[in-house]
Order: sequence, then C-alpha cells, then structure tokens
Amino acid sequence: MGHEFDVIVIGGGHAGAEAAWAAAGALGPGGSVALVTMDPARIGTMSCNPAIGGLGKGQIVREIDALGGMMGRVADATGIMFKVLNASRGAAVRGPRCQNDKYAYAAEVQRLLSTRPSITVIAGTVARLLLDGDGAMRGVLVPAGGGPVMPDRILAGSPGNHESIAQPIYPTRPTDQDRFQEPTELAARAVILTTGTFMRALMHTGEQQVEGGRAGEGSAFGISGMLDELGFELGRLKTGTPPRLDIESIEWDALESQSGDESPLPFSDMTDRDRFPVLRQVQCRVTGTAPEAHELIRENLSRAPMYSGAIDAESGPRYCPSIEDKVVRFEDRESHHVFLEPESLFTNEIYCNGISTSLPEDVQERLVHSMPGCEQARILRWGYAVEYDMVRPHQLDSTGMTRLVHGLFLAGQINGTSGYEEAGGQGLVAGLNAARLVRSESLVTLGREQAYIGVMMDDLVTRTPREPYRMFTSRAEHRLLLRSDNADERLTAWGREHGLVDEQRWASWSARSAELERIRSLFEKKVSGSPRLSDLARRQDASVTTLTELACERGGVDVEHTLVARVATELQYEGYINRQRAEVRRQERNESTRIPADLQPTSIHGLRNEARDALLRYRPATLGQAARVEGITPADLTLIALAVRRHVPVG
Repeated sequence: MGHEFDVIVIGGGHAGAEAAWAAAGALGPGGSVALVTMDPARIGTMSCNPAIGGLGKGQIVREIDALGGMMGRVADATGIMFKVLNASRGAAVRGPRCQNDKYAYAAEVQRLLSTRPSITVIAGTVARLLLDGDGAMRGVLVPAGGGPVMPDRILAGSPGNHESIAQPIYPTRPTDQDRFQEPTELAARAVILTTGTFMRALMHTGEQQVEGGRAGEGSAFGISGMLDELGFELGRLKTGTPPRLDIESIEWDALESQSGDESPLPFSDMTDRDRFPVLRQVQCRVTGTAPEAHELIRENLSRAPMYSGAIDAESGPRYCPSIEDKVVRFEDRESHHVFLEPESLFTNEIYCNGISTSLPEDVQERLVHSMPGCEQARILRWGYAVEYDMVRPHQLDSTGMTRLVHGLFLAGQINGTSGYEEAGGQGLVAGLNAARLVRSESLVTLGREQAYIGVMMDDLVTRTPREPYRMFTSRAEHRLLLRSDNADERLTAWGREHGLVDEQRWASWSARSAELERIRSLFEKKVSGSPRLSDLARRQDASVTTLTELACERGGVDVEHTLVARVATELQYEGYINRQRAEVRRQERNESTRIPADLQPTSIHGLRNEARDALLRYRPATLGQAARVEGITPADLTLIALAVRRHVPVG
C-alpha cells in the first residue's frame, strides 16, 4: 500500500466520519482519504447519550443530510424512538430527535464508510504533524505498530438484519503483514484533526483519575504538545456523562412513560418511507431526584472534581449541566427530572439523562437508589467527568482551516463544541474544504442565512467559547428561514455544486422540488365558489390534514402530507419570512465586503484599542463578521468600513 493520500482525517468520531465521507465525495473518483483512529472498532461510537437531533441540533442533522452527509441516514436506520420536540409551537423552533441503538449506530457508520473504497482506515495514533519548508501541511507520522485495516464482513445485527447486537465492521487492529514495522509517514496536503475529548484527556469519578477521553479508551497526549509548539492557543474544557443502569433492576412499568410520535418522520430525504422506521420503537421512562439526594450531593461537593478543583478546566456545559451543577445553581428546586432511555434493543443498558456526574461511586449509588423506580437498580457503569484540551476556534476561519498552518483543518470538540450534531456539521465543512484545497479550488463557507451550520461556524470564529458550544434555535437570527423542513431547498443545490450530492440524491431532490412547485401552484389555483387553498392555509385554525385532502381532490392525484405542511408553513408565516429575507438583503453588502488580509488594524485612524485587539485576535473575513466580533461596536465598524474602502493593497 502506498502512503500518499489527498486528505488525512485524524479521529473516528462523528466529526471524523463526516469529514472522511465528505472529502471522499468531493474528491470524486481517483481521490484518496486516510482515516486514522486509535481503535477502528469504535468508529461512530455514541459515547454519551445515544440520541440524535433536538432543538437546533435536529436542524443541523437535516442540513448534513441535504448536503449528502451520513448522520441523517444512520439515525433513520438505527432509531428506536422518533419525536419532534416543540411540535405544538411555531415551525421555526421545532426540532426532530431520535433515540438510537448505539451499537447499531456505530455499525452503520462503519458500513457506510466501507462502501467508499477511496477511504482507507488506519489503526494507530499520530506521533507528529509534518510541515513543509513553507510551514504548510505535508502529512503525519504514525508510530510503528499501526497500519491499514480492511472492513470485516457485515455481521448479523447490522442495520437491515437486527437479530442480535450490531457488531463493528472494522477489526480493532491491522493484520501482522499490514502493520507498520517502523514509524511511517503518511503524506497529504490537507489534514483534518477531529480528536474529540481525547487531547490530554483525564477522566474523573470522585477522587479516582484515569487517563482517557472515553470509558475504556486512552488519551492523546502528543497532539496538544504539537499544537502548542506550532503556536496555537489552547484551552481546557470539561464535560460529563451519567451512570448506566440495568433495566431489569428498575421498576419500569411503575414509572411515567414517554413515547415517540405515532407517525414518525425520518431525518433523511433518502430514507424509504415505506420501510421506516426500520427498528422496533421503544418507550422511555421518567423519574426524578429527591430532596434527600440533593442534600447528599451538597454534603459531598468536596469529593466532586467539578467543585473540588481537581479538574483543571475553565467550564463545563451550561446547557447540559451535571447534577452537582443543578443542585448548586437551582438550590430552591426539590427535584430534577431524570429520563431513563434505553441504549439498545439488545442489551439492558439504560442511560440516565439528567444526572451527569463526577461524584464518587458510593454517592452515585445512593443518588440512583433515591430515585423512584430505581431503589434496587444495578449500576452497570459509573458516571464520570472528563477534562480535555481544545484549540481556541478564533484561530480558524469559517472554512474550518486554521490560520496558522495552511492545510490543517479542525472539526468537532477540539474546537470547543459539544454534541454529535455540531461535530458532524463541522466535519462536513472541513472535509469539503480539505478536498477543495487539494484540488486547488477556492474554499467555501455557509452563511448565517443559509444554514445552522453556517451560524455555528461563524459563532466559533467570532467568539471564544468559555464553555462547550451547543446549538440552539435562539442562536439563529434567521431561524424562520432555517427550518428543519426546508433544508433540502436551502442546501441540496449548493451541495451538488460543490460535489457533495450524488446522482441518486439529486434525482430525488429534483422530483421533490417539482412536486413542491406543483403543490404551490395548486394552493394558488382558483376554484369557482371555493376559497383558494392558500387563503385557507393562512388561517390560524388551518389543518394540514384538511389541506392535504383538499389538495388531493383539486389536483386529482395524491400529494405528500409533509410537502403540504411545508407550503402551509410558508403561507402562515409569510409576513415574517418576507421580513427576514429583506433583512438578509440589507446585510448582504456587509457580508460580501471582504476585509483585505493585509489591512493592519493599527493603521485604522481613530479605532479604539479594544477593537484593534479584537481585529488582530479574530481576523474577521468580512464586515458582516466584524460586526459580530466581541469588542467591536457599531462606531468601530464604521471606521473599519471606511478603511476598507480606502485600502490600497500592498504590492
């Protein structure tokens, strides 16, 4: 096997998998991608909650799918409970979500990757990033013992044949004849780092400390040092996970149940509706913490690394806090909900959503046993906190490439984000742009008005996260334009233009687009003695079911319920949507006005020192981006815009 590739991806989590998939797709026939990961059998692992989507996050999954990515397809193939959150509220804030079989999910990610022969999976770590004489990427160094692995046969239990626990497709190690007998250079002009929570990672359960970024796995120590040597500013964050329980030891039927939607909707436009959902659907249960448990936690805060100072990190996830955090921050609350969620159809593992913790084992046990229905629960795995290094993302641009090293891209939790969905979106952007760099094509970005992925990438490069970044609908100022139901209209043509969307998906979208136009025309069609469907749709009491029935009658053929719902939403919110589009047009000038790379902030007369420092730190690419940078006021922006207009390029 040769050791030259177009793109190298380091890390096999959700960012790495999407990056490899996108790079292979964008490179096209003849391209080559190496995916280097410590344990190929763990590619696609759902290390925390085995769920995909949610508020803001579900929109990202739909966008990944519209752009040809994997996450939506995998979620549909392995989902065991589908539910649209905020279904009773406005269309802009609804979020599709599903609970997944975590073993089937990883197996399906691996199966899809194995269908692209241009992707070579290499078991191993990276000892060093290799740069050429100009300081640009030229490859990586893999220690002896690593090497390529071939996908094993697809075992029973993988999606489509769920008779037992889904097994990984990739063996954990290369065969003897394929092992690198000495440190080996893998050459590539573009390298994507997706190290997740593994950089200099340390796990905590009470006073116990174990090196590693995930239970049962190791830590990547060398990469932090390499990045520091290259001049990157690093930070340190923390996150956590709750204990897992044995379902057979829980009084399951005595607890309040939570069910999925009666008519679940898939994430992916490529999912066969006639065969969906693929897997048996399950229910979750709801329990909660008790006042005595809160007192127990307060008494043991000194033994919780989140509070004892044992964790050397700036902050944890504010929006997914540990139970220690909740008890301290919401001291008047006597109880917090805990959602008991099955992790697989084929095991007894129950995820305790709501009690992420770093408390010692004896306290965790008493906490769990205080919850109704869990008095006799057996704990299969203790909760733990993990602290890890990240790269401050102001050192990137919105393409995912670093400003310090040409050809080095970062995606996922290394950038200070949290969540599979945020990681997958970044991986797709980085994979696409790495491929474009190799092909000597200009790098591309998604705008805030185009996608939640664009909102996220812009947020990361204009602000320094002090806590793991999580997507919410409230982060998107144009969220009525960025609904989960119209991701294909917004992005599939863009993905096609940039090589991410294959023939099958393009044909599917073309047919759906034509059907949408037919339905829109049908809604405007005048029928003697009857109101137009568009007039009915604008009413507050409009029923999508009734509109669908009327559309079928007036059109003479069946119409798809979800497409009718989309058209009805457009009409119901027409005024608001038009105002948001007008606002986007007003902002276009600033968003398209680029700030010259050689414009020196110190040369801008009258600019405040804080604004100069912000320009130097964040290096915004456009005036629109500069307007969102921390430390830049509207008055500063006026001076910057004037300097841009007067700027004379050097040379």
